[in-house]
Amino acid sequence: MTHDRYGTDVLASGSPAARPRRARTSVPTPAERGLVVEEVTSGWVGAVVRVEKTGGMHVVVLEDRRGATRTFPLGPGFWVDGAPVELTPPAPRATPPARPARTASGSVAVHGARARVARGSRIWVEGKHDAELVEKVWGDDLRLEGVVVEPLHGVDDLAGAIRDFRPEPGRRLGVLVDHLVAGSKESRIAAEAVRAAPAGTVKVLGHPYVDVWQAVRPERLGLSAWPTIGRGTEWKRGILRELGWPADDQADVAQAWARILGTVRTYADLEPSLLGRVEELIDFVTA
Repeated sequence: MTHDRYGTDVLASGSPAARPRRARTSVPTPAERGLVVEEVTSGWVGAVVRVEKTGGMHVVVLEDRRGATRTFPLGPGFWVDGAPVELTPPAPRATPPARPARTASGSVAVHGARARVARGSRIWVEGKHDAELVEKVWGDDLRLEGVVVEPLHGVDDLAGAIRDFRPEPGRRLGVLVDHLVAGSKESRIAAEAVRAAPAGTVKVLGHPYVDVWQAVRPERLGLSAWPTIGRGTEWKRGILRELGWPADDQADVAQAWARILGTVRTYADLEPSLLGRVEELIDFVTA
């Protein structure tokens, strides 16, 4: 067995060196600002400064480490990290959504304003659902004015609650009451509560609905009108059964309210008989 001191013929058929190299495919790469690339023909290495359109074609401007710039046609002929790429225009940046010109309550929006330190004055509403509805529509206005809304969880002892609050000229109280109609229990309670407070420090207003749910326009739920629930039936559970929604426990009621509240976008989704009363109370406690 003889040893070939000169090795094999590199040009011989089958030799590894004689096999054709597979061409490397250029990978499409967005020319994002700051991307460092090499232009193959000139050897220019620089970071992408910008991509622009000139003479009907896209070009890329590269800046080298000394601050000099050169412009090249966008496309193939570049390397990034030793691999061939085809530079493409960067994806357009998403335009941030325009800020609303008005709040959900219809007031002129004040962008960038910080919430005001809470006033001594307050607005009371009957329950959690009332408070959540007021917050959704008037929240921006209330924070700007420094007005806090608190749930009462019932008005049976409204006069006593007002005495504990101790309203005075610089510490006013506005109260929103459900089902405040002439001759109702709520109307008598409201009158007694106002008489028990110093003049001009308390204002009690209300809407005519059994529950604040009804202040949401029925069209938002695909209804022509809210169902009528007979006496002796818990109103909310009765409504849920009429709508064909689960009504077994308090969790079902909470879920239903979340669904109803989710249909409210602006003041236009509420009945005028609620809108006017809330606006009047806000004006009263901020006067």
